[in-house]
Amino acid sequence: MFPMVCEEGKEREKGSGGRDAACGPGMLLRIGEIELLLLRKRIRNLHLRIHPPDGRASLSVPYRMPLEAVRAFAASKLDWIRRKQTEVRGRSLAIPFSYCEGEGHYLWGDAYPLRLIENGARAQVELVAGEILLHLSPGTPKEKRGSLLDAWYRSRVREAALPLIALWEPRMGVRVDGVAVQRMKTLWGSCHVRRRRIRLNSELAKKPVDCFEYVVVHEMAHLLVRLHNDRFRALLDRFLPDWQARRQRLDTFPPRPHP
Repeated sequence: MFPMVCEEGKEREKGSGGRDAACGPGMLLRIGEIELLLLRKRIRNLHLRIHPPDGRASLSVPYRMPLEAVRAFAASKLDWIRRKQTEVRGRSLAIPFSYCEGEGHYLWGDAYPLRLIENGARAQVELVAGEILLHLSPGTPKEKRGSLLDAWYRSRVREAALPLIALWEPRMGVRVDGVAVQRMKTLWGSCHVRRRRIRLNSELAKKPVDCFEYVVVHEMAHLLVRLHNDRFRALLDRFLPDWQARRQRLDTFPPRPHP
C-alpha cells in the first residue's frame, strides 16, 4: 500500500524524456490525453504535482512500484489533474495590476474601485462607502502601492480566519494552535499536522466567503486525516456537504482577472 499526495508543485523536477514502458527516472507517461513526467525516487509516498505556469504534471513514485499500479493511480486522478491544470494555467493569464485610480479589486467576492488619496497622511488602506481607499504620499511607486494592498489583504484573512476557526474547532473536535497568512503562488492553504498550525493564502481575501470557509475547514480536516483519501473526502462531505461546489467556485472566481 503506497500513501498518496496530490498537490501543486513549487519547483520543476528535472528529467529526460522517454518511453513510459522503460519505467526509469524521468520517463514520459501518457494516460489518455494527459502526459505526466514519471520520476522514480527513494520515497515511500506517491507525489502527484501540477507545476505552474504551464500546468505540467509530474508523478514521483517509489522505485519498487509496478508500472501497472502507477498507471492505475494516474488514471484514478485524471479529473483532479484536468481541474488543477485548468486552474494553474488560468492564473498565468492574469493581467498585472497597476494600482491606479479606478482599478477594480476584489474583497470577499465583491469588486470595488480603487481610490488613491495622495495627501501625505499615514499610509493605510480602508474600505469606505463602496471604495477601497489607499492613503499614501504623492508619487508613491506602484510597487509600494501593491505592497500596501497585499498587507491589507493579509490582515483581512487573519481577521476573518480566527473567529471562523473558533467556530469550527468544537464542531470538528480539533484544536488549531497557530495561523499564518502569506501570499502563495501555488496553494490556497496548508496544514502542519504535528504543530497543529495552518497556513492561508492572503489572496483568499478576494474570494467569496464560502470559498474561504471551505479552505479553512479543508485544512482543519487534515488534523483528523492527513492524506487526501476517501476518509478525508468523507469528512468534508460530513462537515460541508457542498464542498465540491465551493472548491470549483474557488478555482474559477473571478471569471476575469479584473472587473
